Amino acid sequence: MKPSPENIRLAKEIHARLDQLPVLSTPVIRAIRREFSRRVADAPPESVVQLALHLLNQNSDVLRFFSYELLSHHRPAFERLTTDDLLKFGTGLNSWSSVDCFAMYLSGPLWAQGRVSEQTIATWTRSQDHWWRRTALVSTVALSRRGSPGDLRNVLRICALLAADQEDMVVKALSWALREIAKKHPEQAKAFLEKHRHALAARVVREVNNKLTTGLKTPRGRVSEST
Repeated sequence: MKPSPENIRLAKEIHARLDQLPVLSTPVIRAIRREFSRRVADAPPESVVQLALHLLNQNSDVLRFFSYELLSHHRPAFERLTTDDLLKFGTGLNSWSSVDCFAMYLSGPLWAQGRVSEQTIATWTRSQDHWWRRTALVSTVALSRRGSPGDLRNVLRICALLAADQEDMVVKALSWALREIAKKHPEQAKAFLEKHRHALAARVVREVNNKLTTGLKTPRGRVSEST
């Protein structure tokens, strides 16, 4: 769908405002996003979705973050999203930051609400693109933080599908997903390690065991790598 003249104007203004920032930091970007959220608060949901999609055309992780936040904070627009819409917003995922923003703001919450199926998430685990495999794992975080027994079963099934994956970004995401499980369900996280120990990367075993025994991914005094 071609963006409206108003959305083209808003996207150009957003881009210009961000370009003028001397330093790009999350609090400053978020302050500008809040301003534009207020400006589009009464806009039709379809218009906000269209604006958010148009921002993605700039191929910028900053604008992608802005787009996902704008959409997630406009409840009527977020509530009309379909799986097809979600996949459009996932176009171009190609970095740690873009994947994690997408999964934390969109795919994870939609899955937790039952608006994206586990089958869809499972399909991503079989992708040749490691960024989509990471997306599947990071999407589990929303369910783990809610922590119901049904959520736990769904999360463990997705983790099991990628237990043997040795791609670095996927390994890091699996460690994260299991550490989230360990916060509310430590016995199940421990059992997963035991069941899949032969296939898991050493990093996953080490970091999840650290979480189970010390409450930390990395013991104090050691350097921690990014999630």
